[in-house]
Amino acid sequence: MTSVSTLDAGPVAALGALLDSGAPVPAAGDVLPPLWHWVALPRWPSSSIIGDDGHPRRGDFLPPVDLPRRMFAGGEVTFHGDLRVGAEIVRESEVVSVEEKEGRSGPLAIVTVDTRLVDAERDDLLVEERQDLIYRDAAPAPTSFPDPEPAAAVEPAGPPLVAEDAGWRFATDPTLLMRFSAATANPHRIHYDWPYATRIEGYPGLVVQGPLATLVLAEALRLTHPDGVVRRLRHRNTAPLFCGDPAQVRVDRPTADTAPNTADVALQRPDGTALAGLTAELATLTPERHQP
Repeated sequence: MTSVSTLDAGPVAALGALLDSGAPVPAAGDVLPPLWHWVALPRWPSSSIIGDDGHPRRGDFLPPVDLPRRMFAGGEVTFHGDLRVGAEIVRESEVVSVEEKEGRSGPLAIVTVDTRLVDAERDDLLVEERQDLIYRDAAPAPTSFPDPEPAAAVEPAGPPLVAEDAGWRFATDPTLLMRFSAATANPHRIHYDWPYATRIEGYPGLVVQGPLATLVLAEALRLTHPDGVVRRLRHRNTAPLFCGDPAQVRVDRPTADTAPNTADVALQRPDGTALAGLTAELATLTPERHQP
């Protein structure tokens, strides 16, 4: 699948407002921070192809995997050049593999999608990306359902990254999830439709988007290493986080036992359970590289 899009400043400003981290928000001509292209290059599906879960029905671009639960499992991104706001980008995506396996909870399928982002004017390869999607069998039909909190009791969480002594707290609320789904053209109902998420898919609440968790980790990395340039980034999502549940973000700086040009960022529950993580390979910012 090939498309041509402009890295529009509007979605970039929307993500900056959503993260509200205090870091500069890129304007026209500026370099996008790592992974912000997930918002700057959304792909909106036509309403006529939306399936029961909110995603486009499979069999067009994604293969017709007959497993209902979809999860964003992670991937890898290599940055060969700078994505700049206002540039015209050619996006080439293809499904490169579908692997069926038997997991601890039953059958699953791992779908791997490769994407290349090319500067349309200069024909320069800027980004190579791999994303892994996991499809699982449905959970057993719930026999009882959690009661939602009274609407008046759900207070706004504010910015999702809240500074603490050892890193950050990742704060979520339904409005944050709704705004991120809209910004990334993600119509999956588990992120905004509480009755569907709990009564159909059997989750205890709204599910925090895997890409949102990963982007928050990338933002923590940007705040910790403001002079670093990410050249390669590997990310993974290992367990779901539910809206309003407590979670912490930790950035590990290089030590004598690690490579000096790498950084690890982790998202975990207060008991230490791993939820998501990323590892970045960094280079030093050069004077000619214009970024906010």
